[in-house]
Amino acid sequence: MGSAVYRFGQYALDTDSRRLSRDGKHVDVEPRALELLCHLVEHRDRVVSEDELGDRLGRGHTVSESMLATWLRTARLAVGDSDTGQRLIRTVSPHGYRFVAPAAAASTASPTPSPSDPAIAAAAEADREVIRFCRSADGTRIAYAITGEGPPFVKTANWLTHLDLDRTNPMWAHWFDGLTRGRQLIRYDERGCGLSEWNVPGFTLDDLIADLDSVADAVGLDRFPLLGVSQGGAVAVAYAARRPERVSRLILTSAYARGRQIRADSDAERDAAEVDLNIARAGWRSQDSSFLRYVASQFLADATPAEWDAFAAYQRQTTSSANGLRFLEEFTRIDVSGIAHQVTCPTLIIHARDDARVPVAQALELATLIPDSRLILLESRNHLFTADDPAWPTFLSHLDNFLAE
Repeated sequence: MGSAVYRFGQYALDTDSRRLSRDGKHVDVEPRALELLCHLVEHRDRVVSEDELGDRLGRGHTVSESMLATWLRTARLAVGDSDTGQRLIRTVSPHGYRFVAPAAAASTASPTPSPSDPAIAAAAEADREVIRFCRSADGTRIAYAITGEGPPFVKTANWLTHLDLDRTNPMWAHWFDGLTRGRQLIRYDERGCGLSEWNVPGFTLDDLIADLDSVADAVGLDRFPLLGVSQGGAVAVAYAARRPERVSRLILTSAYARGRQIRADSDAERDAAEVDLNIARAGWRSQDSSFLRYVASQFLADATPAEWDAFAAYQRQTTSSANGLRFLEEFTRIDVSGIAHQVTCPTLIIHARDDARVPVAQALELATLIPDSRLILLESRNHLFTADDPAWPTFLSHLDNFLAE
């Protein structure tokens, strides 16, 4: 089709120059995601199949299902849409998509948008959070989000996140709401999952530290408090030890210094660690609900079987099976115990007393290794505090007080 400027709501899409703008301001979008958006808008009179999009974007190369899904999510985010909202880009069964928002081809200034326009409502929702992309030292694309107003507060990435889904997912929605109260929260998806690049060259501790560096640099942060959750705690410890000039305060929850295989110091513990890993492997490879429920029960000990199944389904949305196995194997071998003593900033360690995934002994070890640290144990069995967990408001209260000091 011929080149044109298509206007929908506050957005203008120039399909010739491949440029998207909102209220006259350029919107930075990854090229393949922008090309996908252009193709859908140009062919908005029909359903566009996944195969057609793959052929268009692959340029002679095969496009994986996960990569196409990533580009689609990125395109939706760029125009204030989402996988669940689908006000502009609708998924049409069995394997197609259609741009459904009113879009007029024009070359003049856009008319004043109507406040009732669905695209405007979607854009207003998107205004509450900005998702952008940066490149890590090895070129890996990292997706990060900036939400709220106030002093900056950075959360290290940990697996089981997806920037486009977390705000409405029951596992993370209350974390999002609690951490953004009076603060500007900066969070990002781990390399290999969520909206970050899934095909990554490396997954070492140095890579993870470089990812955090790239996000902090992209946001323009010099010094900031840092939160590490679960295996993100080990990355936070390493970052605070290696970048003392950047981290003002450190908060660790459900964290550990040594992965399960590293900290096993007896044959029984080594056998248990291997069994645990093999069950997780079997779950990812077979998608058998009994294996997946076992893994979920360690993260959410007090949840129902239905909630465990929802947790397993969410896992599959965050990354590929190959990457899921890679994460499990890498995290069980992570070890920052040798550098934890180099952390010089004030540190708050919060842990569930009966954490079913990471035993409380790991919190005690962190408190022993980090010089200026304090330990708070909460009455809970959940590795990740749930919204209805009595420990959740207590956790937030301790975090708020610590950051306010």
